[in-house]
Amino acid sequence: MANVYILIIAFMVAIIMGRIIIPKILIISFRKRLFDVPDARKVHNRPIPRLGGVTFFPVIVFTLTLVTAFRVMMNEIHYEVFTYKMACEFLFLVAGLTLLYIVGIGDDLVGVRYSKKFLVQIISAAFFPIVGLYINNFYGVFGINEIPAWIGMPFTVVLVVFITNAINLIDGIDGLASGLSMVALAIFGGIFIHYGLWNFAILAFICVGVIIPFFAYNVFGNADRGRKIFMGDTGSLTLGYIISFFVVKYCMYIPGEDMQAYGAPVVVAFTVLLVPCLDVVRVFLRRIRNGKSPFLPDKTHIHHKFLDMGFTPRTALITIQLMSAAFCIFSLVAVKYMDNTLVFIIDIVVWVGLNIWFNKRIAKHKAQTTNGQQS
Repeated sequence: MANVYILIIAFMVAIIMGRIIIPKILIISFRKRLFDVPDARKVHNRPIPRLGGVTFFPVIVFTLTLVTAFRVMMNEIHYEVFTYKMACEFLFLVAGLTLLYIVGIGDDLVGVRYSKKFLVQIISAAFFPIVGLYINNFYGVFGINEIPAWIGMPFTVVLVVFITNAINLIDGIDGLASGLSMVALAIFGGIFIHYGLWNFAILAFICVGVIIPFFAYNVFGNADRGRKIFMGDTGSLTLGYIISFFVVKYCMYIPGEDMQAYGAPVVVAFTVLLVPCLDVVRVFLRRIRNGKSPFLPDKTHIHHKFLDMGFTPRTALITIQLMSAAFCIFSLVAVKYMDNTLVFIIDIVVWVGLNIWFNKRIAKHKAQTTNGQQS
């Protein structure tokens, strides 16, 4: 029971610290003119501070280390629970976060070439297999079970880079990346509580806590009064990397720690991140098909589609969140009664069908707009 109280305290500390720090960042941003300037690809139409994500890393690390220290002093962490390997996992996580934090701040302040960001992401992702944390089992999905290390390790690096970028790229309208991240982190936190992995659960809810004050400023803040802020690459890279850490930890099969109570972990993890991950795949394939670089930014992400259908940014946010929640609820229920591979395929088919329908809605909306302008 003590762990529950500690988790709640850590959650509240993260909220309070975020609430204290973000206004200070806003003041610095306005004094130093550190803004995200509007352009043809941006949704906002006035300069907005974009250093909100600077809050995440220090608050997360401070709260986690402080709470962990108190748990050790209170004898709430025992060697059998917090093993040498687990300690290394957290240390390598912090090391990877530090690299991404540095490159994220650099990109938000002066800009960093994508090739350099990509290299840092690969190095950070490689920390997980180095410490022995990698995808080693598909739990029968598509008939695949155990995966050899020589496949699982590079696959994990690719997966971590992919998830990190998926969260980064979905950050296109107020509250979308932070909202989807909060839901994913809360679900992983609940899963880790179920299995008694309190160290990971506490980290997950610390992340949720630090996002909450940012979400309030990002979604409900008044730009005219200087109360609105974006997370920038610093924030999205931090959240994406931590979420990918949870995905790999949850999906790695360890004898005696079978985590299949909610279905195959790879299917559950995929469902939680379905919207940002499949959106990146769709956008990249579209760019390649059109003969463009997959890394060239454009306005074809899922939030752009909703805006093109006539949704306001706020209604687009709510609708995408509800769509993501619907996928999660369906899959978490379906894996109990259906083959996990079939659930995985249904998710993809429904996603493709929705995007085809969205395209038709966009074409219809544009036609109506054109006719209205001509008349």
